[in-house]
Amino acid sequence: MNHLPRPAGEGLRTRIFQVIFESDTRSAKGFDIALIVAILASVLVVMLESIVSLRAEHSALFFWLEWGFTIAFTLELAVRLYCLERPIQYLKSFYGMVDLVAVLPTWLALIVPGAQTLVMVRLLRTLRIFRVLRLMEFVGEGRLLVGALQRSSHQIFLFLFTVFMLVTILAAIIYLIEPYSAGFTSIPRAIYWAIVTLTTVGYGDIVPVTPLGQAISVMVMLIGYSIIAVPTGIFSAEVIRSIRADRYSDEACPGCGHDRHEQRAKYCLVCGTWLDEHSPDPNLAEEEQAAWWEAHTDEGNGSPPKGGH
Repeated sequence: MNHLPRPAGEGLRTRIFQVIFESDTRSAKGFDIALIVAILASVLVVMLESIVSLRAEHSALFFWLEWGFTIAFTLELAVRLYCLERPIQYLKSFYGMVDLVAVLPTWLALIVPGAQTLVMVRLLRTLRIFRVLRLMEFVGEGRLLVGALQRSSHQIFLFLFTVFMLVTILAAIIYLIEPYSAGFTSIPRAIYWAIVTLTTVGYGDIVPVTPLGQAISVMVMLIGYSIIAVPTGIFSAEVIRSIRADRYSDEACPGCGHDRHEQRAKYCLVCGTWLDEHSPDPNLAEEEQAAWWEAHTDEGNGSPPKGGH
């Protein structure tokens, strides 16, 4: 079933649809770029408003800018729904929900103070830049990464579980060694210290004071540096395996048996043999090509094998 948005009918609605939902014309690209600039500007206004000194000095300006952006985006959403054949279906889609949520916070702020800070969700609307810049081929690359992450999830889970057991053991040891006054008031508190130390973050709010505890801290930090690359290596190996599976074919060369050719390869990388079993080598003489077709004709019907030319 096709869930792509469609215009409501001919005429004005179709022309509006072509500008808002398509990007193959100058006006459509201009609209998308202007929309993205407005979205980024509205998010910048919210970020600047969070600075106390700026909010105190320019509160009225921020107020009117935010309401200006909100009204503009609300009208834009209304026009989107107006030109669609099935507006409710669009609102149920990812972009439709993002468009709706992007304008709700400021309106909700009339009832719930502080809700306007949720307009940061408008950043999701800049995903339309993929359509503007024709970057949809990146979706395939994203699927490759997601697939590699899914295939390596078991190894990564086992690694994280092992790290958690190590952290718990080290936390129990440091809890027994360090005095209560050092901040190690419980094993969960010690687990927090072990995680911070193992990841080499080192907040410094809890530190061992005994020589043995400090020696354990050094050991934990060295372990952290040693294992931090393990999940990256697991994931990278799966990405490389996925790239190879997508790029290379497992079919062996009929001449030498080599089986690591690129999907679009025509000749063997090792011996130069023609790889397509369903057609003759175009560099052969006409008599040899005719002989190939005769030798590979299906018995009984006189037709070439499937995939042949």
